[in-house]
Amino acid sequence: MNAVMIILILLVALVVLIPLLERYQKRMGFEKMTKYSKYILPLVAISLIVKLIYMLVNQ
Repeated sequence: MNAVMIILILLVALVVLIPLLERYQKRMGFEKMTKYSKYILPLVAISLIVKLIYMLVNQ
């Protein structure tokens, strides 16, 4: 049940975020987007490591 709720929340977030990102992409410009994009993968990796440690500790 929790997995279904998480998937639904992620789908709703994507439905909301994709139009917003497409709208503001033109205003932001390519240079700013590339500047911010280099931080996304390290942040995802850090969040995955933190979640893994959290799951290992709470078992």
